[in-house]
Amino acid sequence: MKVASLFSGIGGIDLGFKNVGFDVVWANEFDHGAATTYRTNFGDDYLVEADIKTVEADSIPDFDVLAAGFPCQPFSIAGRKKGFDDPRGNLFFEIVRILETKRPPIVFLENVPNLMEHDEGRTFNIIHNALVELGYYIRYKVLDAKDYGNVPQQRRRIFILAFLNLEKCQQFTYPEPIKRTVQLNDIIDRRIKHDDCYYYTANSFYYDDLQRIVTDKYSLYKIEDRGVVERKNYICPTLTANMGTYPDRVPIVRDDFGIRKITPMECLALQGFPKEFKFKGISLNSAYKQCGNTVCVPVVERIAREIMKVFLETKL
Repeated sequence: MKVASLFSGIGGIDLGFKNVGFDVVWANEFDHGAATTYRTNFGDDYLVEADIKTVEADSIPDFDVLAAGFPCQPFSIAGRKKGFDDPRGNLFFEIVRILETKRPPIVFLENVPNLMEHDEGRTFNIIHNALVELGYYIRYKVLDAKDYGNVPQQRRRIFILAFLNLEKCQQFTYPEPIKRTVQLNDIIDRRIKHDDCYYYTANSFYYDDLQRIVTDKYSLYKIEDRGVVERKNYICPTLTANMGTYPDRVPIVRDDFGIRKITPMECLALQGFPKEFKFKGISLNSAYKQCGNTVCVPVVERIAREIMKVFLETKL
């Protein structure tokens, strides 16, 4: 039960599959910072740090599942929605190129939900049709991390599953929603003093607004285009990659020591990563970017468990 991982980032998808018992035999990541974090947590045995366009499909060891959270910025509501006109959007066809050669029984793809509506649905049709032309049967569903991952983060993502075997496609079922037991304050301990770099000071541009608005020690806030906004339902908004480019886009809390941004480790916890997962040898901005670019691990794990059931019922 082997997995090959494309656009692996820090390994959120890989971790979800590993937690269920799959063996990740090959992974690829182009961004050096993300590759550094991947190696820090998974070792350097199988990660190939390279532009996927330079990787020969025949050089990849055989596998059962191709897993890819391919770049979502070209399709995201938060981005410019350029789709396949953006070079990152064209990276989907690198997946197709590898599938043409390797023909794995199952494909697992993750992206933003706006993928379905982008360009009036034409983008999703291109992806769907490309997989069908390769002989795959398709299932897809949008899942929200707060409903399917037991984390206090609103994070809607589309998960596309493709099977070479129709019977296996029909056997697969997406997980059902679960009751959320993890609360925001289970992750953010406001009694702990963090490094000064996370705290807003009187010299900060937003300081006066933050002092006036950020008053609830149980809530979470975010600076948006319209100003400082409180998340009254105690659910973190979607963590985004631009936290690494625009530091003021990092969610904000008030703790016992002041008003601060949540830390990268708290971001990881909101994505369902284990406490032992760590960053090492990268900048703070890179860490925030990686947190926003990764996936909610428990959601992937639950889907992977359903894939495992299909594997175990009969050999593909």
